[in-house]
Amino acid sequence: MGADRQTANATDAGLVSGRSGAGAVVDRLPTGRRVGRGLFGIVAFVGLWWAVSFTQPPYILPAPDAVAAAFLNELRGGTMLVALRDSMLHWIPGTIVGTLVGIGLGVAMGWSELVDDAMAPIVRLLRPVPPLALIGFAIAWFGINHTGAAFIVAVGALWINFYATYGAVENVSTELVDVARSLGVQHNLKLLRSVVIPAALPAILTGVRTGIGRCWMLVVAAEIFGVSGIGRQIIRAGDNLRVDRVIAYILVLSIVYLIVDAAFRSVSQRVIAWQN
Repeated sequence: MGADRQTANATDAGLVSGRSGAGAVVDRLPTGRRVGRGLFGIVAFVGLWWAVSFTQPPYILPAPDAVAAAFLNELRGGTMLVALRDSMLHWIPGTIVGTLVGIGLGVAMGWSELVDDAMAPIVRLLRPVPPLALIGFAIAWFGINHTGAAFIVAVGALWINFYATYGAVENVSTELVDVARSLGVQHNLKLLRSVVIPAALPAILTGVRTGIGRCWMLVVAAEIFGVSGIGRQIIRAGDNLRVDRVIAYILVLSIVYLIVDAAFRSVSQRVIAWQN
């Protein structure tokens, strides 16, 4: 596992530095130059967008300044903040519940052969069902409200975290577990708490991070059946051919995700700092 991780890190670094090959020397550019390249990419993208927008009507592709005006108008009018609050009311509980259930199920099935054998047929039966196919159940069980939307989001979080955790626990080195047992750690719960989960934690956190992003995308889909939020505003603006407002709310989704992802990455790096 350690050799694979080192190879992956070297490959990633090679892509960043423009080098490749197993023997490539990691040579990252200074942060300032990388930020400069990123800013250049953004400016080039906006410039291309602006140029193309002159060839299209606003209901097909509005110019960046029109989108900026729509963004500020929605923000100052309060509609954007209300939509963001409403989306949070089902995104946060849905993500938390789905993440906890997925991690719990993944740990149980990854560690216990008995639980794995008992639950595997059910997991294989339910896994292919997309969250959107459960909208009917969400309406019937919870109604058209934040709880129903949270149910859809939770289903999206569950499977990502389940498979990340299941694989991480299953791949914990047997030698590591044997060493712990030889040192007197015999009880299963103690082995899980002191050896297995800490060893699997980096992969589990990667699953949580992926799940957070996936659930934020599911917010739009979860609001299809009438629950208020950013997704509902995007659908309503699209119905009225207000593409400037559509892009403005998409920008809100992107900005919020970037903030949440950066915060989670910072916290997760602190949590697993001991492994370095």
